[in-house]
Amino acid sequence: MLARVPAVAGAFYPGNPLSLQRQIDDMLNSQPGTPLRPKALIVPHAGYIYSGPIAASAYRLLQTYADRIRRVVLLGPSHQVAFRGLAAPEEDLFQPPLGDITVDRSSIHQLQSQGLIAVRSDAHQWEHSLEVQLPFLQSVLGEFLLLPLVVGDANPQLVADTLRASWGGEETLVVVSSDLSHYHSYSEARQIDRHTSAMIESLNGTLNGEQACGCRAVNGLLAVAKEKQLAITTLDLRNSGDTAGDRDRVVGYGAYALC
Repeated sequence: MLARVPAVAGAFYPGNPLSLQRQIDDMLNSQPGTPLRPKALIVPHAGYIYSGPIAASAYRLLQTYADRIRRVVLLGPSHQVAFRGLAAPEEDLFQPPLGDITVDRSSIHQLQSQGLIAVRSDAHQWEHSLEVQLPFLQSVLGEFLLLPLVVGDANPQLVADTLRASWGGEETLVVVSSDLSHYHSYSEARQIDRHTSAMIESLNGTLNGEQACGCRAVNGLLAVAKEKQLAITTLDLRNSGDTAGDRDRVVGYGAYALC
């Protein structure tokens, strides 16, 4: 059985399971509880010291109904490999430090037969945008089936079609991984990210790569959210200058719940 081993454990997040669990628990416990029950989340994917608290504001919401979620559809942008479309892994397991996660091979076969995705392990081997979400999901949900899709040069319609085909019911959570603006000054980033956040809140799926590195996946999700009349709530909007970095060149992070 093929397994995808961690690429950024020990760099983006602790590689030691005990240290990792402690850090995640601290971040989750620092977040207020709300009655929201999202069908989908948009969360950032930087190192935990930078974007972990922002991501935790979204994952905290799942704790009240985690027992109902048995499957996660996880999309994130490709940072390492250039390709067209969406890519599922060849591997049957993902092996983050907190334990193995079974890949939803049945859904991959279905999506592949419909011509919506390809299967290529190179798109997943070094990709961090999906990997950094897994310890959060494990901490909140326990065991679940994972449908991991790296998004390359894909138009929003293809992403939306893929999401429609894998949407499922209340047992399925959709997570889109994306950071916001990159390498502007603190004040410039705040202005850009506020505008981007307003577009996301209005379900305006015309974001570009300057606004969000995961714009293709976000735009596809927003198209489906509009069809399904989901409401979106901004949970947190900050940047690396607010968390653990300097304020000369920052990266923006937002967390959103779609209910």
